[in-house]
Amino acid sequence: MTDTVLARLLRYVVIDTQSDPESTAQPSTEKQKDLSRLLAKELQDMGLVDAHMDEHGNVYATIPANVDKPVPAICFCSHVDTAPDFTGTNVKPQVVKNYQGGDLVLPGDPNQIIRVSNNPELNNQIGKDIVTTDGTTLLGADDKAGVAEIMTAAQFILDNPQIKHGAIKILFTTDEEIGRGADKVDLKKLGAEFGYTMDGSTVGEIENETFSADGVDITITGVAIHPGTALGRMENAIKIASAIIARLPKDQTPETTEGRQGFIHPTDISGSMDEAHLKFIIRDFVDEGLAQKEALLEEITRDVMRDYPGSSYNFKVKKQYRNMKVVLDQHPMVMSNLEEAVRRVGLAPKLHSIRGGTDGSRLSFMGLPCPNIYTGGHAYHSPLEWISVQDMEMSVKTIVELVKVWEERAN
Repeated sequence: MTDTVLARLLRYVVIDTQSDPESTAQPSTEKQKDLSRLLAKELQDMGLVDAHMDEHGNVYATIPANVDKPVPAICFCSHVDTAPDFTGTNVKPQVVKNYQGGDLVLPGDPNQIIRVSNNPELNNQIGKDIVTTDGTTLLGADDKAGVAEIMTAAQFILDNPQIKHGAIKILFTTDEEIGRGADKVDLKKLGAEFGYTMDGSTVGEIENETFSADGVDITITGVAIHPGTALGRMENAIKIASAIIARLPKDQTPETTEGRQGFIHPTDISGSMDEAHLKFIIRDFVDEGLAQKEALLEEITRDVMRDYPGSSYNFKVKKQYRNMKVVLDQHPMVMSNLEEAVRRVGLAPKLHSIRGGTDGSRLSFMGLPCPNIYTGGHAYHSPLEWISVQDMEMSVKTIVELVKVWEERAN
């Protein structure tokens, strides 16, 4: 077994670990445990005697402190599952060595082209090695790049005992992509005071803020009747649901917003004449904005329902996660130490807000303040996903420098 970050990534991405939002199990797919078992074994082979996989597919391990002074135990976390947005079965990774610029046509499907116009970060990759898929699957660098980087950094730290550090906790979770990554994490067993998810994108970008997020389910009960005798009596639930979608504000959608703007996003519509179902995700960086968008969606629903007096609806809001900045602002040393580590590897730290979520959101509110660190990946959840080997190496170096900073700054 080779232990370069590239070798690890190529080894991990060919293991299908796609999660399933329709499953109620944890993990949602048993195949996620295939990678978790491998990681637990590799950690054991490194000499980490407590490394193990629990019943939910989560992997825990500890690199013991090698100093006597008290240093807070810090955790590095990534998730093993890949997104359900696009198939992750039979991944065929490709390595473009010494990239010299230009668009990348993927060999498995020439219609899939990684265009520089859509990926301006490629302009910073000249001379580097780029990993892609063949265009028929996603790559899974989200978040197997993070996994590979943590594993590579762990091996490097163990191989270089001159690096002084406190206890380092390693955590790999399942089902992050469907919002359940922290559901079965045992923080008491983990034993960390602070954490970092390796689940970001462009090197140099560090994230202490996420969307706050809710889900909304709307069930429409219509009036079904034979279409031959429907005059003045039928109230078609499919048409009611469609009317709700049609009235959504066009300036509050994912495709029309950016930066710190939130949105109302329909993710599923199904049903029949008598009953229809709508699913939405609501996103905003502040809870007030979240509440306003949910109130707007219900107002639209009520307004539509006035035209259908024989029908009814059920509107259900499910809390998903909240902006982790609320917690992280109470522990400024977590970001301060990270910013110093980023500078030490020669990058300018750039604070970035995630237009999405990460395990760090839930973990922060569970009691483990947990910002997000870059992995170097781009175009996640798609067959156009790509990552630079040298950027992954930079992420590994950042982990190593970060553990040094925590040790140096400990009282």
